[in-house]
Amino acid sequence: MSALTLFRNVTHWRTGERFTLAVEDGVVVPVPRYPSEHARMFDARGAVVAPGLVDLHVHLREPGQSAKETIETGTRAAAAGGFTSIACMPNTDPVVDTPAWVEWVRRRAEAAGHCEVLPIAAVTVGQKGEQLAPLEALAAAGAVAFSDDGRPVTSAAMMRRALEYARPSGLPIICHEEDPSLKGDGVMHEGFTATRLGLRGIPGEAESIMCRRDADLAELTGGRVHLAHLSYHSSFDALRDAKRRGLRVTGETCPHYWVLTDEAVGDYDTSAKMNPPLRSEADREACIAAIVDGTVDCFTTDHAPHTADEKSRPFSEAPFGIVGLETALALTLSYLVEPGHLTLARAVELWTDAPRRIFGLPEVTLEPGSQADLVLFDPRDDWSVDPSAFHTQGRNTPFAGWRLKGRVLVTMLEGRVTHSAEDVAFERPAAEEAAR
Repeated sequence: MSALTLFRNVTHWRTGERFTLAVEDGVVVPVPRYPSEHARMFDARGAVVAPGLVDLHVHLREPGQSAKETIETGTRAAAAGGFTSIACMPNTDPVVDTPAWVEWVRRRAEAAGHCEVLPIAAVTVGQKGEQLAPLEALAAAGAVAFSDDGRPVTSAAMMRRALEYARPSGLPIICHEEDPSLKGDGVMHEGFTATRLGLRGIPGEAESIMCRRDADLAELTGGRVHLAHLSYHSSFDALRDAKRRGLRVTGETCPHYWVLTDEAVGDYDTSAKMNPPLRSEADREACIAAIVDGTVDCFTTDHAPHTADEKSRPFSEAPFGIVGLETALALTLSYLVEPGHLTLARAVELWTDAPRRIFGLPEVTLEPGSQADLVLFDPRDDWSVDPSAFHTQGRNTPFAGWRLKGRVLVTMLEGRVTHSAEDVAFERPAAEEAAR
């Protein structure tokens, strides 16, 4: 049994209404008229409360790559960012391509306790693209989707078979869309900046061509395709077209694609090296347009931590990827809500209800009886990004030193506080009120 927690003067994320939210024994409950003396209270002073954020695309690096991240540190970072559920990619060492490894990830996450972790299993054995992984058994073990993320499923025949075998489970194939023959040895977006720096470029068509291929394969098989980390204008067009055709195709994008362009690479800054790479200003604007018109189904971070030594290598040799769990909400508020591209309610929906619908996860609301997976944040509070203060082991962010608006105050998982800001103080009810 857990004590009653009251969040007073909170603002409902969807309606804008001020109210008091009560949580007890892991669920939202009606607000009692006379709280007991054992209750704890927090005056939110108008801060927004919403269902906990959900990220369908995170790299937790375990098993096998704990120098970059662990499930413990990654889920702690998720909680600090306001997330209560995250789905982790299988490109670990070894690859999560057996039921035993799916169960290992689940147990490890339960032991950490900071955040619900939803394992994504590999499409092919070892992510080598040669032999299908046991998709039915992986789904039975608890996998919520299948992906060879980090690599594309290059063979169209293999992708067709994967969609056919995954269809009975109802789970999506999450597609890292990249034509290796077009990408070649490219390390950043093909454009003026790459030419100026003398770096090999990656054309946007390496992404968009594969998006269209997999949409066609979804039509052929009746399977579910989810297009990961879209970055290129033609890729958004491919997703838009798939929706017009009524196909079972969804897609995501990440904060760095609506905030940054390839110019952020500056003079070989590896903290801005990611895959897909940062694109042109026209692509950034196309990303925002696809968010605004509803083409993009949800947001993700593609949180990809690396060690400082790895990122200190020459640009062409450094690994792709940035961390994103602890800056995601603030980048959404600062660069989509504040400029007026989205309402606060729609922005939060793309981090909460929308990803839950895509993966068929249980609904979380603020109504009595709902599981108390919650985030409380102040959309007006600005703060400076300090990578040394991150909970993740990764420090590889292009946003170091940026001032962002929107700070997470409290994250709650099943009624337990998994993160609270340093200035958050819970109080007991006044003696006369408790005694009434």
